Amino acid sequence: MGLDIICAELNNYFIKDMSAIHLGDFEVRDGMVSPLDFLKQEQYFRIVGSDLNDGVYLYNGEPIETLKNEVFNGAIWAMSVPPIVLALAVDIDAWREKNEALDSENMSPYTSESFDGYSYSKGGNSKGGTATGWQSQFADRLKPYRRLYVI
Repeated sequence: MGLDIICAELNNYFIKDMSAIHLGDFEVRDGMVSPLDFLKQEQYFRIVGSDLNDGVYLYNGEPIETLKNEVFNGAIWAMSVPPIVLALAVDIDAWREKNEALDSENMSPYTSESFDGYSYSKGGNSKGGTATGWQSQFADRLKPYRRLYVI
């Protein structure tokens, strides 16, 4: 799961102020976006307004394999993601890998089952006992970063 999904869930792309949003014409060619002279090494950025490449990426001066060639008029947001959120993204990925596997009991639509001598019960959340997804599993850790509006 990408950082863009977490940012969308939080309504927070970690923009310090409006000066972090760069509007204009951009070109994506061979995995590189230009111009990006306003980004720092290892800084995350968000592409907005592209037909093929909207999303969050890490700038490190190397080509990004998933980017598709295009010229677009849009915006690039220079993000300031706190290290604790990046660590949280790693924890969420690990939790999802363990708990959302296709053969996992956690992917069952049932909170408990029993048949032929076998039974299990899934953990629930404190708001009604329904099965938990990553959003509710990490709600307390996500809460400080949640916003009502993206900007």
